Amino acid sequence: MNAIWMVLICLSVLFAVVNGSIGGFTQALFEAGKAAVEVCIYLLGIVSLWLGLTKILEDCGIIYKMSNFFRPVISLLFRNIPKGHPAVTNITLNLLANVLGIGNAATPLGIKAMEDLQTLNPKPDTVTFEMMLFIVINTASVQLIPFTVIGLLASYGSKNPNQVMLPTFIATIISAATAVVILYVFKVLNSRKP
Repeated sequence: MNAIWMVLICLSVLFAVVNGSIGGFTQALFEAGKAAVEVCIYLLGIVSLWLGLTKILEDCGIIYKMSNFFRPVISLLFRNIPKGHPAVTNITLNLLANVLGIGNAATPLGIKAMEDLQTLNPKPDTVTFEMMLFIVINTASVQLIPFTVIGLLASYGSKNPNQVMLPTFIATIISAATAVVILYVFKVLNSRKP
């Protein structure tokens, strides 16, 4: 990957020199760096807010009530996870964070869920079906309210940043359902192998 970035940078400099626009290239370089820092600080605020709210919800016990509410769905999808195992709570929290569009805050919860799923793994050097299913659902990440995207659109001056909600929800539902179906198809095909 570093080689690809180096080639892209060298080509950019070369084209800037050939076109005589090295001044514009340098200005764009610094403006992009400034914009990157501003966006990172903005996203840091969003992630901090939602991680804090998640911690408050966890300390109040609301998270565990939400986990119990979604337990039938999680248990239906993840059939080999025993009742009461902490993986269910962390999977639920991760999926809820993704549904609310705070994927950055969902990352630590996803890592914890994978660690919990690993405790159920009889072959630690092999990925279980539940781990694959969680990765697929997590990657597809159904989003009801894409807060990060709405925040970025608002920060760049969009007049109606909420317009992305319905298309994002529909697209992520379709992608998640497709990914889960494909995973189950591969599971069935793999189980038929001699």
